[in-house]
Amino acid sequence: MLHDINSPKDLRKLSLIQLPDLAQELREFIIDIVATKEGHLGASLGVVELTIALHYVFNTPDDLLVWDVGHQAYVHKLLTGRRDRFHTNRQLGGISGFPVREESPYDTFGVGHSSTSISAALGMAIASQLQGEGTKQHIAVIGDASIASGMAFEALNHAGVTNANLLIILNDNAIGIDPSVGALKEYFAKTTVGDTPGGTIFEALSLTYKGPVDGHNLDALVKELKRQKELKGPRILHVVTKKGKGLRQAEEDQVRYHAPGKFDKLTGDIPKVTNAHEQLPEKFQEVFGKTLVELAEANSKIIGITPAMPTGSSLTYMMERFPKRAFDVGIAEQHAVTFSAGMATQGFKVFCVIYSTFLQRAYDQVIHDVALQNLPVVFCIDRAGLVGNDGATHHGVFDLAYLNAIPNLRIAAPATLIDLRNLLYTASIDQDGPIAIRYPRGRGEVLQWKRPFKQLEIGKGKQLKAGITVAVLSLGAIAGNVTMAIQGLPQHDQEKVAHYDMRWMKPLDHELLDQIVTQFDHIITVEDSVIKGGFGEAVVCYFAKRWQGKHVEVLGIPDQFIEHGSTMELKEIAGISTGNIQKLLQDMI
Repeated sequence: MLHDINSPKDLRKLSLIQLPDLAQELREFIIDIVATKEGHLGASLGVVELTIALHYVFNTPDDLLVWDVGHQAYVHKLLTGRRDRFHTNRQLGGISGFPVREESPYDTFGVGHSSTSISAALGMAIASQLQGEGTKQHIAVIGDASIASGMAFEALNHAGVTNANLLIILNDNAIGIDPSVGALKEYFAKTTVGDTPGGTIFEALSLTYKGPVDGHNLDALVKELKRQKELKGPRILHVVTKKGKGLRQAEEDQVRYHAPGKFDKLTGDIPKVTNAHEQLPEKFQEVFGKTLVELAEANSKIIGITPAMPTGSSLTYMMERFPKRAFDVGIAEQHAVTFSAGMATQGFKVFCVIYSTFLQRAYDQVIHDVALQNLPVVFCIDRAGLVGNDGATHHGVFDLAYLNAIPNLRIAAPATLIDLRNLLYTASIDQDGPIAIRYPRGRGEVLQWKRPFKQLEIGKGKQLKAGITVAVLSLGAIAGNVTMAIQGLPQHDQEKVAHYDMRWMKPLDHELLDQIVTQFDHIITVEDSVIKGGFGEAVVCYFAKRWQGKHVEVLGIPDQFIEHGSTMELKEIAGISTGNIQKLLQDMI
């Protein structure tokens, strides 16, 4: 049946009795593609029946459907004309792993971060009222623990005092990427399918409530959605689903199968690494997690905090070792930052670990609650730089620019695992205010990273390689690309290139910059962050004030959103790949 469905109009031609078979086809199709192409698996498997029912009952795309979080939307994409291109999911030039307005009229709102659906759908519903479109439906599907975010509560609070034609579907599966946390999760856990409780928290907010409904029972879903279609005003339908539904391993290990990488499509098993005998360097986040435990063992005032990403950030190491001193606060970045600030006022050294792309959501709190009060919070910014296939919503390329403008905040970027370890140690004994340490996704380059701690001087860079003609100034792990670019040159040209790891974006090492500018005619800066307001422009600004007329070639992310593809492909597009750097060096030598 799936290969005959090119739009929801085709879906609506099916009888209700055919829908369970279609659900099975959809699950098999998703498993078949994701097993080899990779992507987000568990979330979309959990909403197969719900997605079918929504497009079966509502007149999409005229009725507006918003997904939250967007990694639930694979089934939605398959039913809305993208089946034959689904094998390109998350690949360069292919379809996005998230809803994107430019990709399809069925993608009514771009969703990469969580908890935006209710606000967006409410805005659409009010707009429809203003335009006299009273019969149009507006549906927000909010799942994977997104309902617990502050933004979702703000939207619920507003929706309850409107008469907007808004249906909020709570996809309650008790898990985001890691298991859900908090009082709201405990509240939902007390209700079961068939309870239809009265006096809910939603009814207190003037939202008509119905549920819980079995999210895998197509008969019940279609019946209830048809009923909801006839209602008006803001209302909420509580649907209970199981993340990973239909694949045993994904149901049993929901964290790992959120995005499992490649796996056997027949058995569901993730293959064992064939080169397991080869020792690989640790990932940056693993070194963060293990180092933080070491520091916490020596200092009882050290605290770890993350907003809903304990596994991805490796804060799980500290949560296991010191459960009373490590906190997952749920999808609540703003709260995580101000919670950190509150603990810091009481003499604790707080390490707040947040992915770069998610720290953007707490910018005011970084400024107002931490930096303005000069509190010693350490921001451990994971997944900095281009992250690959998740695309524009997830690239961590803005942090250097948006943090550099904030007074009192020092900003560092380690080039190696050893540098990360030593920067964490330095931050643990520093009491002069907040520090941000950014590091990339993926593995480092050395095996023996666990060495005695060394305190690093704030604002001091170092020379990695001597040279006589061209100076390359890098910040962070992009230094590896620079090193490989230099090593790819002929030997006599290699001797002409000097390489400096500046290590600190703020404060800049002015003394080292003064040495460099007087010694070299050609200077290049390289960063895996946006050029505008970034490291390179900070260097150029310093030179313009002190050394007028000195030209600097700045390499970084151009003034555009970089889409999805492999990290290697995207660095090539952005002009910061090993090959791009090497070509520029050849032109200058």
